[in-house]
Amino acid sequence: MTSSIDNRRALKARAASLVLPKGFVFGAATAAYQIEGAPAEDGKGESIWDRFCKVPGVIIDGSSGAIACDSYHRWKDDIAILKELDLSAYRFSFAWTRLMPEGRGAVNARGVAFYDRLIDDLLAAGIEPYATLYHWDLPQALQDEGGWYNRATADALADYAALAARSFGDRVKKWTTLNEPWTFCWSGHASGEDAPGLRDGTRGGVTASHHALLGHGKAVPAIRAEVPDASVGIVFDLNVAEPASADPRDAAAARRFDGAQNRWFLDAVFKGFYPQDMLALYGDLLPEIRADDNAIIAAPVDYLGVNIYRRSVIAEGTELAPLNYRRVQPEGLYSAVGYEIWPRCMYDVLRYVNDNYGPKEIYISENGVATRPETVDADGHVWDELRAAYYVDHLTEVAKAADEGVPVRGYFAWTLMDNFEWAYGYTTPFGITHVDYETQKRTVKFSGEIYAAIARQEAADRPRSVAGGR
Repeated sequence: MTSSIDNRRALKARAASLVLPKGFVFGAATAAYQIEGAPAEDGKGESIWDRFCKVPGVIIDGSSGAIACDSYHRWKDDIAILKELDLSAYRFSFAWTRLMPEGRGAVNARGVAFYDRLIDDLLAAGIEPYATLYHWDLPQALQDEGGWYNRATADALADYAALAARSFGDRVKKWTTLNEPWTFCWSGHASGEDAPGLRDGTRGGVTASHHALLGHGKAVPAIRAEVPDASVGIVFDLNVAEPASADPRDAAAARRFDGAQNRWFLDAVFKGFYPQDMLALYGDLLPEIRADDNAIIAAPVDYLGVNIYRRSVIAEGTELAPLNYRRVQPEGLYSAVGYEIWPRCMYDVLRYVNDNYGPKEIYISENGVATRPETVDADGHVWDELRAAYYVDHLTEVAKAADEGVPVRGYFAWTLMDNFEWAYGYTTPFGITHVDYETQKRTVKFSGEIYAAIARQEAADRPRSVAGGR
């Protein structure tokens, strides 16, 4: 039987042999509500997640992001971890209500000052900031006016984008408008699993999606107007859908699912129109789509961010009519949030995006695995070998796609540190750094060491060694 020590040595060897293209960006990602805490400090307004977490039963452990990693006060500790891991980039989000407490209008100077400090310290540490405008924490004041069901929220996003770009664009050049509209629109408005907790089925999901994409399309030129040399993109959570069987009904369900999660968003941004089969399927569930909406949404972007955690094996079912699908869980290894650990999904999604849409640049903007809560041993280690292997296996697939010419330019581990994982609370950590929530002590895990070892490899002119196989 192979010992844990042997496994760790093997992982270190594989990490050392894995080479990505020259200039490849290695970073880690976080989101404001999940790490910052200080929900009402220094003039910050209320977000939909501040409100949602107060509803009994919606968060599995009854927790919230009210303290989380206390990064509002401990951002220097976070930067120190990034430096320790030799990562060159940090993907974080602005809290909309820290900058504009009511979602529009008055600007909170203390919120601007906080992000000024964070950005300045990142740059001083040699770490490039990759800023996300919207990572799910809509101002409650805008939700009270209809939130993503209200077209006016798209204009509010554009105004917020202009403010952020004007405030930070002299130092921040990498901008993301939205993070995972499929998830925040459908889980927040169709199934009610996430904030704002609406259960309006497909009508809710598709209405919120259209207005969010409209906001993206308006935010892109707003950023460019303030930061002419900005690189602007959007982040989609994508996964290749495959039929659960050879039954044509399963194939049709997989096609519908692909249309909802992938093509609806990708077609709109990269082709300038929604897929016809999905427009026909949704029918009278669609919101108003005005004549110039498609052109607004298709504002040219510089890159696409892909968040990828699994594949989707789909059968005919009854979920979210008329999508009428059922997710199948093949036998295999699963994470603590029930996601199949299937490294091939990384290669498949990169090929899917490249071959069908041809973005100029692709970043893996999130990828990682959830476990049950871990402990620091007596020697100060967290031996998360499953997560360490996950990073080696998935980056192997990135290297394969890059070898084939897919323009994948960087990879961001989800996540820099254990944090508030939305409806799962603190029960399913993803971090490459352990956080003791009583003391806020950060401890880099074995997975962080392995990821850092990959990031430190020089992309020399030598034969590319792709660790492992299929």
